[in-house]
Amino acid sequence: MNQPLQLAIALAALTLTSQAMAQITFYEHDGWRGRAFTASRPVNDFSRTGFNDRASSVVVERGQWEVCDDASFRGKCMVLRRGSYDSLGGMGMNDRISSVRPVSRRNRYAHEAPAPLPQPTYEYRRRPSERVVEVPISSVHAVVGTPEQRCWVERQQVTEPARSGNNVGGVIAGALIGGILGHQVGGGTGRDVATAGGAVAGAAIGNNMANRSNSQSYARDVRRCENVSNPTPQYWDVTYNYRGQQHRVQMSTAPGQTISVNAKTGEPRM
Repeated sequence: MNQPLQLAIALAALTLTSQAMAQITFYEHDGWRGRAFTASRPVNDFSRTGFNDRASSVVVERGQWEVCDDASFRGKCMVLRRGSYDSLGGMGMNDRISSVRPVSRRNRYAHEAPAPLPQPTYEYRRRPSERVVEVPISSVHAVVGTPEQRCWVERQQVTEPARSGNNVGGVIAGALIGGILGHQVGGGTGRDVATAGGAVAGAAIGNNMANRSNSQSYARDVRRCENVSNPTPQYWDVTYNYRGQQHRVQMSTAPGQTISVNAKTGEPRM
């Protein structure tokens, strides 16, 4: 057997081995939730599996795969590398995949999908052929964030007092008026006392009147702030019981009355 033929056979065997080790899992909802379907070989038509146009998220566990929106690998196709794709919506393949096949990892493809998530984040995803049961939720606590500061600007009427120090003109005018009135109501020595008292009182009144006339009133913007609680929960702390054991899980969305769990271990399945 000549060397070129041996090399061709070796490359073909390597390709078949690589494809045989490949594995991809499709989920019917974003975030690896819902029913799952796993393939380790080419699937020409998803309609035979009951998963046609149903995949919304993908986990490529081994190998590299080409997914197409028509049967027999026709139509729009994308190549998915090893990793987790929490949503197919961004690449225009949500609920559209109809066929899939492994492709060589040695080649580069013009229609490769965007890079998958660097690390798997599907701890609670449903596994293929996994038995799942619904369990009642015993308690739910919505955990909200720290208080936030809310500020606003409002118009406020402000009165600016007169400058410090007595108003000389107002004091003199008040003293003269007060002295005249005190002199008219007094008599003899009492008249002199009344005149002096009237002058003092008049001076005080005159000073106050002068201050009021010199004060300025105007409107200005005033900034006010207050702390308000954040009404949007950061997550939901969920508790449920399964086979006499209490389980807790944090969920990013509000749960219903039940939660899906693994029938054997009781681990949550989103």
